[in-house]
Amino acid sequence: MKVLLVEDHKPLLRALRRGLEEEGFAVDTAEDGEEGEYKGRTASYDVIVLDLMLPKKDGLTVLKQWRQQGVKTHVLCLTAKDTTEDKVAGLDTGADDYLTKPFQLEELLARLRALVRRGHQVKDPVLRVHDLEIDTAARSVKRAGQAIHLTPREFALLQFLAFHRGKVVTRSMIWEHLYDEYDENTSNVVDVYIRYLRTKIDKGFDPPLIMTRWGEGYMLRGEE
Repeated sequence: MKVLLVEDHKPLLRALRRGLEEEGFAVDTAEDGEEGEYKGRTASYDVIVLDLMLPKKDGLTVLKQWRQQGVKTHVLCLTAKDTTEDKVAGLDTGADDYLTKPFQLEELLARLRALVRRGHQVKDPVLRVHDLEIDTAARSVKRAGQAIHLTPREFALLQFLAFHRGKVVTRSMIWEHLYDEYDENTSNVVDVYIRYLRTKIDKGFDPPLIMTRWGEGYMLRGEE
């Protein structure tokens, strides 16, 4: 899943980016409100983490502009202020969640996972596709009760396919959601990771779940 992290405190920005990437998120960053507003408006993200105290343009102004421009991405606001008035202001401006500094990375990750599920209208953290189980909270995968080890990138790809099960997703859609602005890979790497997934998810199991739609993209098998 792809996250935009808008935070001007560089040590925190680096720490959060590292922690999110270790959890398999693709992370774009912005260090001021103007840059954050532009990226949030012009690129596609699963969720945005927005600090409210930003240079050039404050977070509430950025958030208000996004909502006025029709940006529907779920936004989690970060703030050093713990007053009810600040939380109400953020939520009433269009924030989906709120986290007060200082916070634990584990709580931020849990809240982001919940927002990603909400964005796909999924409440259960365990995604089930035939005999495949994807636990989005524990980041574990089983097929027919057998545990399957996936790398963070493989897990992110499988989760993306599961959120869109029964629907074709194009290579460009996968690329946009799995790779950040710093990644130097080409879109051909999507085919490579699909092949890795097929080896782990489908080999030795029936029916095959990862389908190719030639000229269109890939799909995780839906309900029969």
